[in-house]
Amino acid sequence: MGGPRGAGWVAAGLLLGAGACYCIYRLTRGRRRGDRELGIRSSKSAEDLTDGSYDDVLNAEQLQKLLYLLESTEDPVIIERALITLGNNAAFSVNQAIIRELGGIPIVANKINHSNQSIKEKALNALNNLSVNVENQIKIKVQVLKLLLNLSENPAMTEGLLRAQVDSSFLSLYDSHVAKEILLRVLTLFQNIKNCLKIEGHLAVQPTFTEGSLFFLLHGEECAQKIRALADHHDAEVKEKVVTIIPKI
Repeated sequence: MGGPRGAGWVAAGLLLGAGACYCIYRLTRGRRRGDRELGIRSSKSAEDLTDGSYDDVLNAEQLQKLLYLLESTEDPVIIERALITLGNNAAFSVNQAIIRELGGIPIVANKINHSNQSIKEKALNALNNLSVNVENQIKIKVQVLKLLLNLSENPAMTEGLLRAQVDSSFLSLYDSHVAKEILLRVLTLFQNIKNCLKIEGHLAVQPTFTEGSLFFLLHGEECAQKIRALADHHDAEVKEKVVTIIPKI
């Protein structure tokens, strides 16, 4: 995994304690269930579209129904089925753009934070397929970083994040050419983790984190050099953030 897309997906994988994205899930086939309706009626109801036996490529109207269903239901079975259908449809280039234009990326990304592990996996799979589209990649990376930041603010989550196996391309997010918004987020991520480690007193247990983990990346010399280099960044906010972090390196 390499480059901006690889780095963005390394970040996504952290949420599941893994350093890579999940493979494409295939639609499971089965017997059609009786027609159900969820307040949206057409030739196919939104819930019908998640049936494993319905494997046609969806059009824009059908994708909109599916996103509405995903956003409005709390049924984990329906959510998982909807994500599988979206993930498979996101493998088609035309649908990658349509789903973005319908506002589907944040809807799918929000499911990464679901308590159900299988739903997290299906959401990551859908985002992975959507990320093939260049215009989708930045939107997906900002959504994932937001979730990571939320997790990094919780000391109880710190050790799990640091144990995650992460490709070294993750450090490319700390390069000076990266967009200011992303730089500020990854710097804050570093800062939050350092603060949580200090609070929890985990700095003395470095040997428990294996080589290739996020801990080793963030505490390695390459990361330190990248952060120090950002002290000369042209943006004042980035420079200010770096100044607060450098004493902790």
